[in-house]
Amino acid sequence: MIPIFIIVSISIKIGSKGGVIFSQQRVGKDGKIFKMYKFRSMIVNAEELLDKLKESNEMTGPMFKIREDPRITKVGKFIRRTSIDELPQLFNILKGEMSLVGPRPNLPREVAEFDENHRLKLLAKPGLTCYWQVMGRNEIGFEQWMKLDIKYIEERNTFIDLKLIWKTFFVLFGDKNAH
Repeated sequence: MIPIFIIVSISIKIGSKGGVIFSQQRVGKDGKIFKMYKFRSMIVNAEELLDKLKESNEMTGPMFKIREDPRITKVGKFIRRTSIDELPQLFNILKGEMSLVGPRPNLPREVAEFDENHRLKLLAKPGLTCYWQVMGRNEIGFEQWMKLDIKYIEERNTFIDLKLIWKTFFVLFGDKNAH
């Protein structure tokens, strides 16, 4: 794992200005705010450019996603496609803020727009992977994403966690049919 961290860190530093790790406030279990870590996959001022790109949003609901986001660096495209950008969240797991499997953590501004049903996902500790991660995350709309997170909370058990971890490894290596 350490060699991957070193190689990715060097690649990010060579490919663009700025730090290697990006941290962002996210909402965890019971609405608790925490700093989630990722390898930086975007240009340094990406957050400031968000307002200019809002009209290009391809995601339904309060989330923001566009396929060809101009803020993503060349290295960022690779580490996002392979989910390597998520590896620093292992530190969030060690700190007890996240678990290996659980609903993906949302931004506070997104959670502010959740309805009562969406807020059910805050009953569980957020995770590094979940159904959304292995079932075509970029093709899934907001409502389906929330339903998958709530389905996980309702059905979670050790077998499902192991199954999702297993499928995540296939997604990491480019298998689009892991689900």
